[in-house]
Amino acid sequence: MKFILISPKNRTVYNFRGDLVKKIISEGYEVIVTGPDEADIDKITALGARFVKIPMHKAGTNVMADLKYLHALTRLLKTEKPDAVLGYTVKPCIYGAIAAKRAHVGNISSMITGGGYTFTATTLKARLIGCVVRTLYRYGLRKADHVIFQNADDMKEFCERRLVEESKCAIVHGSGVNLAHFEAAPYPREPAFFMLSRLLKSKGVGEFLQAAKIVKKQHPQTKFYLLGKYETSMQDALPREYIETFISDGIIERYDETDDVRPYYRNCSVYVLPSYREGTPRTVHRRIRRTLQGILHDRGRISKGRKPRTGEIV
Repeated sequence: MKFILISPKNRTVYNFRGDLVKKIISEGYEVIVTGPDEADIDKITALGARFVKIPMHKAGTNVMADLKYLHALTRLLKTEKPDAVLGYTVKPCIYGAIAAKRAHVGNISSMITGGGYTFTATTLKARLIGCVVRTLYRYGLRKADHVIFQNADDMKEFCERRLVEESKCAIVHGSGVNLAHFEAAPYPREPAFFMLSRLLKSKGVGEFLQAAKIVKKQHPQTKFYLLGKYETSMQDALPREYIETFISDGIIERYDETDDVRPYYRNCSVYVLPSYREGTPRTVHRRIRRTLQGILHDRGRISKGRKPRTGEIV
């Protein structure tokens, strides 16, 4: 048996889908992963998967480049003859489903991980791109056997816009978190707000920066941390110069992408993600894990005679 995972970015495979890949392999499948470049291939093959490079610019609008991507996917699927295919994010969902149908794959799934920029932005360019994307979604998702959403709002909108038939839809609340890897930690002594995100307008980074500016005026001791790389290719990327004014003014501290975000979670008392259109963000799952563990820990202490704090969930 053979399974192909169509990915938009190599990093997301081992970071967001690693446990899924290992689970599918444990079920007896050979797993092949496609990605746009050769970054971190060793981390993908360490999962037990085979990697195939298929160039793709996930935010690009070049029609010829997209057609080349579709052709390359079709050729791979016809050669490998997988039993099942899963694509996630816009282009792998759309072109992966079309290619899989052309290759006569028996089980085709697409996972919508959020609406994103084309469903939220209001500029003329965004509206035009949005029309094209929705047309492609309507055509591509028609080829899929199963369409997986990460929240009910996205599923409702896709169905109401007639981008997909409700009968083939299902909801899973997020990509999941390895509970052995993300463990509860004590809260820091000083108040600290943390946001982990790509530095995009649609992620709410601008709102986070403005909120930090307001709070710092009244509570200068409060810390604000932002982790994420500067984006240059995305349509709604926040300018680097704009973000760095908040850094130079001492309002926030910013950190680059990392393979281990756990230390940053440990240093914050409040996790923030004012995103406009997420599925069910994995970053929030991690924070919920810690909060729930804290609640359960307190329940145990309460059962032994400790009085609950005012407003405490017990």
